[in-house]
Amino acid sequence: MTRRIQPFAVYSDGQGNIFEDPKIFAAGRSGNQIYPLYLDEMIPLPYGSDLFELPGRKVQGFNRKGELVEGRHGIACAAFIAPAHTQISIAAWINTANAPVLPLYAYTAVGWYNGEFYVPAVRVDPDTRQDCEHFNQKEIIRRGKQLLKQYPRNRLLNHLVQNCAFTYLCPAARNFVMNRWEAPIPVSPSCNARCVGCISKQDKSESPVPETQHRLNFVPTVDEIVELMVPHLETAPNPIVSFGQGCEGEPLMQWELIRDTIKAIRAKTLKGIINLNTNGSKPQAVEELFRAGLNSIRVSMNSAQEKWYNLYIRPISFKQDDAFESIRIARKHGRWASINYFVMPGITDTTEELEALKKLISNTQLSMIQWRNFNIDPDWLFSRIEYTAEGKPIGVKHIMEQTRNHFPWVYFGYFNPHEEIINKHINNKV
Repeated sequence: MTRRIQPFAVYSDGQGNIFEDPKIFAAGRSGNQIYPLYLDEMIPLPYGSDLFELPGRKVQGFNRKGELVEGRHGIACAAFIAPAHTQISIAAWINTANAPVLPLYAYTAVGWYNGEFYVPAVRVDPDTRQDCEHFNQKEIIRRGKQLLKQYPRNRLLNHLVQNCAFTYLCPAARNFVMNRWEAPIPVSPSCNARCVGCISKQDKSESPVPETQHRLNFVPTVDEIVELMVPHLETAPNPIVSFGQGCEGEPLMQWELIRDTIKAIRAKTLKGIINLNTNGSKPQAVEELFRAGLNSIRVSMNSAQEKWYNLYIRPISFKQDDAFESIRIARKHGRWASINYFVMPGITDTTEELEALKKLISNTQLSMIQWRNFNIDPDWLFSRIEYTAEGKPIGVKHIMEQTRNHFPWVYFGYFNPHEEIINKHINNKV
């Protein structure tokens, strides 16, 4: 039998340097279960990923006897893997006294072998729209300044360029500046959910972490949106325009504006995809948007189980069933429906979650799962939702395999698909 190779654990010295620990092997984690990592279930750290040190946390790994031990050196580390890749295991660590809550990023396990970092992950989407090599920030700044001169009174343009592309380096906003692929359309400063890990608004009275980006503080007009998005749909390759972004609240809070904008856009061009990223909280509004010409919808879902959904999303005046109904409405109209599925090993990869996910797919006939990494400190998440690790983890890969076996028509990816993909797969149900 061939011996499985184990990468070494890594640690930070607190000065921006990362070293391997040749005395212990890397560990991964699903919920409260910690296990050894093996190279045959890992990939080289994707280009464009980041490595984080985790303050107040010590390394955990396995010694040569197979015993779980605490590393003697430095600070624990994790990887924030590049877009289009889905984590299989989160990093394993030991919290020291007064360890701070980590910022709103994903924390994937990482190991070292033969001169290279490795992570337990899979590339789930071949689309390269957010691959690091596409972004030359000097060129983006040059093009962005040109757009600011071209549309000096457009508040949405100013927000997308100055705030999103220049300050937060948002890939979608930078692609918009470069006139390619998917362009974002934030429209709503308000929200009807209080997600624990909201990246654009955190209640300082209950949250120890700041939002990673500031929320939109105005509502754009139909004319401001149409002025920017019609040229994008007309000239960009594989064009998509998407309402609903991380720098805003819930777009359905402005559904009448979206409806009127869709009609105005389609009066000028029939090209490309008009998409909505949403919590799906207002099915009747979603119905109106599809009647107006919406092409696709993506509904955010941290869990297909109502209990974990409610404890994380904390919906106001809507239920998870409303989100399911919005997906059903999309499919009733023959349109594309995805879920933005937040992958957290320990919750996502349990038998209970698999059964709930299968029920969700069967009841809605959704088109796609976007397997997205959950940007949150796992320990803080588990504490906030009082997660008790009721189900034994069976592995994210196993969840993916079982889902594909039961529902072969469901498209797997990471991004909202463009028109060619949708047309190829929309009615490809087996």
